Amino acid sequence: MATKHPTKRKKKRKGTMKGHTIGGGHKRPTKAGAGMTKKGVAKYRRDNPGSKLQTAVTKKKVKPGSKDAKRRKSFCARSAGQMKKFPKAARNPNSRLRQARRRWRC
Repeated sequence: MATKHPTKRKKKRKGTMKGHTIGGGHKRPTKAGAGMTKKGVAKYRRDNPGSKLQTAVTKKKVKPGSKDAKRRKSFCARSAGQMKKFPKAARNPNSRLRQARRRWRC
């Protein structure tokens, strides 16, 4: 009698975005400004306990030095680095990167 190999369970990677879809309402379509929705952030935090992920800072005016202003400044700096790393996306005004930056008011 031959024994079967035990099935290996794939270890879930922390921070994965697997299962987050536009159709499922987890991500915004590019035309709607890209980025994650409230529902998507909630799913991500459920899947990754201890995560501090939040939705975008989209207010027109934020008080200088406030937490929101610091988050916006940080995101804009990070995404500026992505613009350098991915010049094709940086040139395309309809790319997810450019649309997300527009939504964050970078």
